[in-house]
Amino acid sequence: MKAITRTMNIMLAGVALPLLAGCGANEIASPGTGGDVIINPPPSTPTPTPTPTPPEDGGVEPAGGCPTTTSDAGTISGPTGTWRVCNLPRILSANTTLSKIPGLLYQLNGRVDVGCDGGFKAPTADAPVASSTVGCTSANGFAVNGAGQLTADTNVTLTIQPGVILIGGTGNSWLAVNRGNKINAVGTVDQPIIFTSRDNVLGINTDNSIGQWGGVVLMGRGKVTDCTTGSVAAGTCERQTEGSADPAFFGGNDTAYNAGTMQYVQIRYSGFVLGANVELQALTGEGIGSGTTLDFIQSHNSSDDGAEFFGGTLRMKHYIATGADDDSLDADTGVDAAVQYALLIQRPGQGDALMEIDSNGFEDDTPRQKLKVANFTAIQNEVSSNNEANDQGSVLLRGNSDTVWVNGLIVTPNNECIRMNASGTSPATLEAFSVALNCGSTKYIGSGDYTSADVAAMFGAGTNNNTSTYVSSLTAVFVNGATETALVASDPKDVSDFFDTTDYVGAVKDANDDWYKGWTCNSSYAPFDDTENSDRSCTSLPTT
Repeated sequence: MKAITRTMNIMLAGVALPLLAGCGANEIASPGTGGDVIINPPPSTPTPTPTPTPPEDGGVEPAGGCPTTTSDAGTISGPTGTWRVCNLPRILSANTTLSKIPGLLYQLNGRVDVGCDGGFKAPTADAPVASSTVGCTSANGFAVNGAGQLTADTNVTLTIQPGVILIGGTGNSWLAVNRGNKINAVGTVDQPIIFTSRDNVLGINTDNSIGQWGGVVLMGRGKVTDCTTGSVAAGTCERQTEGSADPAFFGGNDTAYNAGTMQYVQIRYSGFVLGANVELQALTGEGIGSGTTLDFIQSHNSSDDGAEFFGGTLRMKHYIATGADDDSLDADTGVDAAVQYALLIQRPGQGDALMEIDSNGFEDDTPRQKLKVANFTAIQNEVSSNNEANDQGSVLLRGNSDTVWVNGLIVTPNNECIRMNASGTSPATLEAFSVALNCGSTKYIGSGDYTSADVAAMFGAGTNNNTSTYVSSLTAVFVNGATETALVASDPKDVSDFFDTTDYVGAVKDANDDWYKGWTCNSSYAPFDDTENSDRSCTSLPTT
């Protein structure tokens, strides 16, 4: 976060695009159909449409039209060819599958909601709990009580097939997966799912392009601390997403809440600036639970954080953040997070902290924040990084939080490595096991009641296989070399059952370890593949 005041300010776009303003004529299926919606190619004998002129370079040819459940927004051309653009409805009120169709892009033309929110907990006919429900009425085919409140979750799942490309048509376009609904976005190594911007299609992006659309937001019923409704003590804490004209709530008591699955997904050029200190990031998790699967996720060039999680129980593996303009990984307000295999690489001269964990003014509320990260490589090479004016250290730990690191590398030779702030009656703590620091001459910063000596003692160089005198021998930017191979690893299983046992320090063991290849996009500062195929560049698009 770029300022403490931006706790959950991600949805100012809702002022102009109300979240749940009633599923009307543009909903994905008519009420009462009872059937799922599969967005497939048109039948083989549709009404004839003009045959588009193939691009001179033999690139993409636009699909002949849009599926009937979307609206045709015409075509868009760029270096990869010409694409058909099909707008998604503003509210998806039935199970929906987006199929991969050659020459077709699905467009978020503003805010697109997956289902409607059933309230603090999954409501029943006998006990509706709908403090946050508006806009989903009996006229839309949903069961409501006499007060117009939902008496059952909408239970909508958005399925996105491998290779599908979705674009944000406007700056404040974003995907909101509401409580009681799910996303099922499962790509493959060869066919990742890509969320990106219109400018990316036009071919006008560079390695420094950021903030061109919103991002992906998952809302759940996990525990949070900063209530706008209810209280932590009563077990009724939930949070209204700030800036939204209509309710956009998250929070509850379900630590295993399942917001769905995202695997082999790229989220590019997100983080649109909505106002002062108000930005979306590539991936936002709000009160999601351990039932949510996040694996093989790349955030590229977000104008805010690579990913930020507010409360809930996060479990994530194979996370890559390249070029985040704020923090590469941000955890807030009561989150219980475990992340393994993380590559955090900032753009030269840009970015704030590689990691930030922050209670954001709720230093003494429970649940206490917990962040555990195993097998990570975090790289920030430039002295001109913005963190000198903001988080200052390449990692910032503060507030009501406990952080544990296992088998990690922090490579920030021109900056301080760790800043810790002793705010609250129970200030931040840090435990490290087999972590190597490559810092500037000043390694530690203390704030509040912490001194730099306190932070150094917390890290514990010389104990638990930790070192603060590490000199990087990384190859190909982030692959372990001889020095990294010689470091003594610890077993991540001793820290979390979610973690795999590993025998090496860092995110990428050696040149034979290729978990990051194939499904990612390349930039000049983070080349993930030696392929010469230009459509693997983040500034381009796959054409097959």
